Amino acid sequence: MSIRIIPQEQLEKSDKKTAEMIPPLLFPRLKNLYSRRAARLRQLAEKNPLGDYLRFAATIAAAQEIVLYDHPLQMDLHARLVETAANGKPPLDIHTLPRDAHWQRLLHSLIAELKPEMSGQALSVLENLEKASVQELDDMANALFANEFARVNSDTAPFIWAALSIYWAQMAALIPGKARAEYGEQRQFCPVCGSVPVTSIVHMGAQNGGLRYLHCNLCESEWYVVRAKCSNCEQTRDLHYWSLDSENAPVKAESCGDCGTYLKMLYQEKDPAVEPVADDLASLVLDARMEQEGFARSSLNPFLFPGE
Repeated sequence: MSIRIIPQEQLEKSDKKTAEMIPPLLFPRLKNLYSRRAARLRQLAEKNPLGDYLRFAATIAAAQEIVLYDHPLQMDLHARLVETAANGKPPLDIHTLPRDAHWQRLLHSLIAELKPEMSGQALSVLENLEKASVQELDDMANALFANEFARVNSDTAPFIWAALSIYWAQMAALIPGKARAEYGEQRQFCPVCGSVPVTSIVHMGAQNGGLRYLHCNLCESEWYVVRAKCSNCEQTRDLHYWSLDSENAPVKAESCGDCGTYLKMLYQEKDPAVEPVADDLASLVLDARMEQEGFARSSLNPFLFPGE
């Protein structure tokens, strides 16, 4: 199955009914999104060997919350939605959507919020970003979207991505359409922007309880992928589930012997406070175990970029 986003006026009544049975796509809810993430990161930092880095990530997330509301976005995406629906492409495709100056305004506002909170290497990175030209910043964004991580210093990438994420989340929240599940491929990519997940989460509650959604590492949308199926290659033959604590651990890794990758799964019923970015970052010990077992990660955390 794949997911297409189509304009509301193109939905037939039967499509609406089908879409409402299992929502294939959940657009981001921006209210308190980053403040909840910051709070969870600080909570997890208390008893974590990576506590300092989790607190660093929490500081960025808290600044994202401020910048998000200081710089609201007004944009009419209807024409874009109609165009991309016709060719089955994500409406906010990171490879084709033109970026306007808004994302760099977000970045400079983020830098202003963070400079008083940072010192040492992190402060130097922010000062260098502050001096970078428009073209240099766009080049770094292009490199990250092209997975050319060696072109962007790993200390710099989280700040660039933090601004891009606010921009894409703002746009995703403005999409005037609904989603429809259809047969197709490439479920491992976000149907809104084409980026990759940070992790997956098994929801609790009346509407989505027990359903697994992949959480986008850029636009913060979530899309439905059936459980017991590899989210990367959609095979079902050789799946295994790993945890460091017990069978009831709220964070597990689903590995696939067919494609050799893994993706973490967070279970809200086992810990209602789990948060995709925070809990993924706080469980890097599980990543190390999965690498020892020979599996490669199929996701990317916005605070943990490979690079020089």
